[in-house]
Amino acid sequence: MSLNILFAAGSRQWDDYKPHLRRALQQAGIAAELGTDMPAEEVDYIIYAPSSPLQDFTPYRRARAVLSLWAGVETITGNQTLKIPLARMVDDGLTTGMVEWVTGHVMRHHLGMDRDILNRDATWAPRHVPLARERRVTMLGLGALGQAAAAALGGLGFPVTGWSRSEKQVAGIRCLSGEAGLHLALEEADIAVLLLPDTAATQNILDAQALALMPRGAFIINPGRGPLIDDDALIAALDSGQIAHATLDVFRIEPLPQDHPFWTHPQVTVTPHIAAETRAATAAEVIVENIRRSEAGEGLLHLVDRDLGY
Repeated sequence: MSLNILFAAGSRQWDDYKPHLRRALQQAGIAAELGTDMPAEEVDYIIYAPSSPLQDFTPYRRARAVLSLWAGVETITGNQTLKIPLARMVDDGLTTGMVEWVTGHVMRHHLGMDRDILNRDATWAPRHVPLARERRVTMLGLGALGQAAAAALGGLGFPVTGWSRSEKQVAGIRCLSGEAGLHLALEEADIAVLLLPDTAATQNILDAQALALMPRGAFIINPGRGPLIDDDALIAALDSGQIAHATLDVFRIEPLPQDHPFWTHPQVTVTPHIAAETRAATAAEVIVENIRRSEAGEGLLHLVDRDLGY
């Protein structure tokens, strides 16, 4: 029997994904019709991006699952028409890209590289550069991305503390949870990396009070979600010197408006949501493996908990 798989993630992405999905389906021995337009009542699986025009899932009565191409699913978890299982994207290519981006910016701030890169006035100013073991890193969020980034930084010698809402155990990483754990994690964060999901419980987790807990002159790196940080509180902390620099890849509004003060603040680095992207070649394999598992009755990988929002 041939499956009908609807690709509901945009025409540009369709061009990228089409050959990779077809190859992965063939390698998995799955017979399927794959396309961007097919009768709703005949669809077995929906490959999806939350930005898709498809927002009403009611007509897809035969569909067995929605397979998201995005790691973040906060904009779809509340869709009341979505009654079937939803799987988010956990992809080795995406994870590797995030680890490389996070590691690069942690090292940049740890070594003070901006001072040398931006030095154009012929100033010879030697300085003490600490070792990694002397710089404490806090990873806020211990999902797949947070754990991978924490492991990479720990491998370089940084003392890494991880914090998550629920208790976790990760080999080689000091793990904290709960409100008291968050306060301790921030108090010891010379560099804080944010890799939490965007939920009601995590929005503005770095507000004025939280920022004041961090060591004076700390660094913030946010490749997670824009709403994790109170923008006004961050700017005030930067202006006062409480926070030395913030490197931000995600924002409440994207693209970041041209008049937003982050663009011109001397202690803010803006990157255009490039820390981790879904790569068609590897993501297609993840999608097809989930279809194979579903058809074999093995259960979906990376299933979203609607109550938690991720």
